[in-house]
Amino acid sequence: MTQVRDFRPRHYVLAAGGTGGHMVPAAALAAELMKRGHRVALVSDARGVRFPGLFEGVQTHVIPAGRFAGGPLGWAKAARLMVEGRTSARDLYRTFKPAAVIGFGGYPAFPALSAAFAEKIPTAVHEQNAVLGRVNRLVAGRVDAIATSYAETERLNPRHRHKAHLIGNPVRESVLALRAKPYPVPDEDGIFRVLVTGGSQGASVLSQVVPDGLALLPVAFRRRLQVTHQARIEDIDAVREKYASLDIAADLATYLPDLPEQLGWSHLVIARAGASTIAELTAAGRPAILVPLPSATDDHQTANAREITAAGGARTIQQTAFTPTELAKQMQKLGLDPEALGNAATRARSCGAPNAVTDLADLVESLDAPRARIKVGKAQTRKAFA
Repeated sequence: MTQVRDFRPRHYVLAAGGTGGHMVPAAALAAELMKRGHRVALVSDARGVRFPGLFEGVQTHVIPAGRFAGGPLGWAKAARLMVEGRTSARDLYRTFKPAAVIGFGGYPAFPALSAAFAEKIPTAVHEQNAVLGRVNRLVAGRVDAIATSYAETERLNPRHRHKAHLIGNPVRESVLALRAKPYPVPDEDGIFRVLVTGGSQGASVLSQVVPDGLALLPVAFRRRLQVTHQARIEDIDAVREKYASLDIAADLATYLPDLPEQLGWSHLVIARAGASTIAELTAAGRPAILVPLPSATDDHQTANAREITAAGGARTIQQTAFTPTELAKQMQKLGLDPEALGNAATRARSCGAPNAVTDLADLVESLDAPRARIKVGKAQTRKAFA
């Protein structure tokens, strides 16, 4: 992308559905844009505006939006909500006057972008996953730019590739700061710290399998473990009792507000393969065992895990094969060999995109720049994310 920076303070609207995968990169972009002197508003659903600590200083707006599911009655309700959401977004734009509207996927992004098309406001979308999401596919033909997180993005129409820009997936500054710190290679007889996380929604399968898998490790290794486990609220008491019965030191929580700190001291992460999880693992350089969510739309979590797995920074176990025995086997291959762990951390780091948030902010600032000074829509090739 060829760009001359324009330092005028402007207004931007970010639109995202209310899951961590959409909200975390939106929050990272909001912080970067505000650092550059711009004003930012967030458009989301009721879930999105409740994320603690992500959007400080950002005005937030909940607009109606519906998921097209549940047969004809469900579709009709969703269509009505989308129309209401579009009207609400247009009302916001007429007072806030955004220079551009940026969608991050999720159903609330659709009426927000549709309103921007109607008001002739420049637009872009950011795709966090290795498969273009449904809302982003719907609007890809009309937006001015498509920011991608992977060199190969499935379901991206070849007709729209000319406006795709390889950006990476932005992470919070506190996670990116871990990149400057060395991986804490464990001593052969020292504490071995394991972080278990299912993303913002948790994952029951991790709660069911991980304690029993760790119990199968050799006694000397098992005694070294210090586990931090994020569990769903309906699972947490049973999982806590399970760890206690196995005499494995474990701290449990339904939400980890200090996730960057937890990630910083982790020797190994066991997790789903959501977009934000992969972005944080590769930003920080942490080896992982990944269990993609099989019901994820278009199996995008398996696609997300391919790059880091191929690079040697993670091992992927499909959920159908994710048993205590298999987990214990993979844990021993990594955990009992500090050199292998260190190598995996380096390889995970090699897949990171440390400039993602600044590159995305540059792209966003370019959207309303005079077209004679900038080429928006020039496809980028793979950068060296060093």
